[in-house]
Amino acid sequence: MPLILGANETKVTGYDVDNSCMFNDGDSAAMSRDQSANSAGTNTKGTLSVWLKMSAAGTEQVIYTRETDASNYFKVWFENDRLLIQTVTSGSVTMKKETNRVFRDPSAWMNVVVILDSTDGTAEDRQQIWINGSRETSFANSTTIGSSANFQINTGTGTDYIGRRGSGNYYDGYMAELVWIDGTDYAATSFGEFNEDSPNIWQPIDVSGLTFGTNGFYLDFEASGNLGNDVSGGTDFTEANLAATDQMLDTCTNNFCTMNPLDQKVGGTYTFSEGNLQVEQDIIRGSLSNFGITAGKWYAEAKFVSTNSDSCRIGIVGISSVDNDNPGKPATGYVYDQDGNKSNNNTAASYGDTYSTGDIIGIAVDLDNLKIYFSKNGTFQDSGDPTSGGTGTGAAYTITAASGTPAGAYFFTHCDNADTNKVFWNFGSPAFAISSGNADDNGYGNFEYDVPAGYLALCTKNLGSDGG
Repeated sequence: MPLILGANETKVTGYDVDNSCMFNDGDSAAMSRDQSANSAGTNTKGTLSVWLKMSAAGTEQVIYTRETDASNYFKVWFENDRLLIQTVTSGSVTMKKETNRVFRDPSAWMNVVVILDSTDGTAEDRQQIWINGSRETSFANSTTIGSSANFQINTGTGTDYIGRRGSGNYYDGYMAELVWIDGTDYAATSFGEFNEDSPNIWQPIDVSGLTFGTNGFYLDFEASGNLGNDVSGGTDFTEANLAATDQMLDTCTNNFCTMNPLDQKVGGTYTFSEGNLQVEQDIIRGSLSNFGITAGKWYAEAKFVSTNSDSCRIGIVGISSVDNDNPGKPATGYVYDQDGNKSNNNTAASYGDTYSTGDIIGIAVDLDNLKIYFSKNGTFQDSGDPTSGGTGTGAAYTITAASGTPAGAYFFTHCDNADTNKVFWNFGSPAFAISSGNADDNGYGNFEYDVPAGYLALCTKNLGSDGG
């Protein structure tokens, strides 16, 4: 089920994580660090913690590999949506855990903690997987490590890989607060805690005071020009196919909206990339955001990477109408057409300027006053004034009220009529370069153009108390 945002009220959390790193598998994005210059650490104990927001499901995606050579390595990865950890020694599997549970949610952050201690007297406790503060105990495959055996970690030789193993199996999604501990089997509670007011919510805590050990590291991704910076004081990681634009505001303490790769109509081709913020499609049924809105005032931008026709549409659509041919047909679809028209209820009308490659369309949705406005490159069309409230000066449409349930929510959308257009979405955590930088009234988000007063970015820090 998508996340539904209600009224614009700020949700306050404790410890804040400011940045994440977005790994796009289409770019072969990864990091590596040569351990040959380091001293050997402890090969029987270690702890990994990382916060993840997956962008794709089903494929083999490596989170972390510690590899001495092709026959000796430790690996953490997803395969067929299951989480696995494994040690291979001299070409043979000496430890493996594969969860029965599957992980497919592209809208949620999760914390993975792997605890290793082969000196533990209880065989099952020598390798542990914890997800969001709860231990995994059900496994599709399970091989426990021998007593005091080598996990193939912290050897002081070989290479650490983040986001891949060797030359393939790239991770696709976001990472935050990536920590490796050499020589200590820290508990999951060293990396997170349950929210005092919402006890089912696992949230991060400050890890800077931990002892990272000889070959440990801590990547907080706060230096856009050096995403591989090890803030624990160890050797930095070398980046491959990562750029400053891969530093994201979307984190485990402020989850931003993206597009939803799980929502695709059979018969069309959808290609989601760049953390599900870039969508290429050749079908008139629109792709949808993974956050829905039922109340409040919300702002987003869509930048055209490429256009092959004048048939693209940008706007919002009610979830109950998404199976229509395109979002301009239903009564709860409100879109700005590439040819300069606007469309609703299968009726097009003259509206504004045409748009094409490189243009940025702003969408301001006022569900308090039931109005929607569109801008092109910062100029609202038809002299629209999103701050005019109930007056609705220059509004593209007066829209139908949404209900407070998923069935009545609105979603951001774009579509194309048979030709292929590629669009970059920005809900406040952009994956493309921003030349100016504009936040909402609460200080969240990074937009190319001014956010109208009272309108907010689609993120959980702006989640309303009735937001579902």
